[in-house]
Amino acid sequence: MIKINLVREGRAVRGAGAAPAAAAVAAAGPGASNVNNIIILGLLVLGAVVALGYWFFEKRELAQRKETIVQREAEAQKLEAIIKEVEDYQKRKDSLQKRIDLINQLKQNQKGPVRIMDQISRDLPDLVWLDHMDITGGHISLSGRGLNPNAIALFVENVKNDPYFEEPQLGTMTQVSSAAGAPVVYTFDMNFGFSYAPKPPAGTPAPTTTAPATTQ
Repeated sequence: MIKINLVREGRAVRGAGAAPAAAAVAAAGPGASNVNNIIILGLLVLGAVVALGYWFFEKRELAQRKETIVQREAEAQKLEAIIKEVEDYQKRKDSLQKRIDLINQLKQNQKGPVRIMDQISRDLPDLVWLDHMDITGGHISLSGRGLNPNAIALFVENVKNDPYFEEPQLGTMTQVSSAAGAPVVYTFDMNFGFSYAPKPPAGTPAPTTTAPATTQ
């Protein structure tokens, strides 16, 4: 009678089946590990490349910003120089304008007495001459001599009709003594106001304003 130990054989069979599987796993293990290492290394390299690219990008942006700032600062300095030149020009212009206004004012002040003296010389008739004349503000006072009262009266009338002069006020007219055989001389003094703008001719109607009509 033959006896077979199935338990041992079963264990042996199971042991024999597990060994090839472990061997297969052991055989496949190093390849899978290398693939994982390659993937991890690739990811690290990719991350390093991305980080390096980002760093170069930021560096270029920073350089461009610095260049822009330098350009803006240079433009600002140029603008400041231009503004200073404009301000200096404006100051010189204002100073020159003040000098021009002063010169024009002086010319006007010089022209006024010259015009007044020219008008008086035109109004001065023959046989009358002036000894003294004083111009103060808008007022003239003068004194002179004439060979007869009619010539002095004509001078007063000419001043009265002159558009630049106001109504003259004749002071005293006195006959002065002279040497025997010399013509008689009369002294006089007069004062009146004047204006650089001529008066309107006599008889010119003054402008009138019409009152607005009222409604009941």
